Amino acid sequence: MIQRTVRLLISAVLLAVAAIGGTVVTAGTAHADECYTWSRTLREGTSGADVTQLQIRVAGHVAYGEVLALDGSFGPATKAAVTRFQAAYGLAADGIAGPNTYAALYSLQDADCTPAHFTYAEMNRCNSTWSGGSVSAATAKENSKRTMWKLEAMRRALGSVPITISSGFRSLSCNSAVGGSAGSRHTYGDAADMTGSPSFCTLAQRARYHGFNTILGPGYPDHGDHVHVDSKGSRTWAAPNCGVG
Repeated sequence: MIQRTVRLLISAVLLAVAAIGGTVVTAGTAHADECYTWSRTLREGTSGADVTQLQIRVAGHVAYGEVLALDGSFGPATKAAVTRFQAAYGLAADGIAGPNTYAALYSLQDADCTPAHFTYAEMNRCNSTWSGGSVSAATAKENSKRTMWKLEAMRRALGSVPITISSGFRSLSCNSAVGGSAGSRHTYGDAADMTGSPSFCTLAQRARYHGFNTILGPGYPDHGDHVHVDSKGSRTWAAPNCGVG
């Protein structure tokens, strides 16, 4: 906890420098080496594994109802997501990922590549090995990481207020024990249930702008005490008490 607090304080300084046009390659790269380091500027038209890593981190900075493809191809949708990410963190919003954008990303990611305000532990209170779900342990954990980055963007858009996760990954046995539905996305690792504050309706309404195909909340059966989001293939938005549908 102390290490994370110190890192976030340093991050605030790095982002402040980046916001006024400074380049913080040395400090940013030192932190990034613990997780992932970009070695080139990325812009529309480029492609590769480094583009995919960028897309994972900006996938929550999309337009209403949009879901960013994590395909390694830097197209118009990726440029728009990068532009929104830059604007959210006070950078020059040009849609080109260079040193200042990477410095902001480095400041947000922990050594295990999770975003600053979410952890694998809070996304998995069921089976610490990530096994026993509908996909391999590695896939479930990767899906969870991608969900956390979307939640990080949502948290920022809500004014950097904490978001409480009550349930994330579940093994099939754990899902059955808690009465989860058959085929629950929790068993794939890409689902999260949110409780606490902000209000459930605020969470459900805001989630529409952060790349989630599924949003279930107040007014949907058995979702009066939480908001569920996941990234399954087709859109299902159902929080009728909040005007989400």
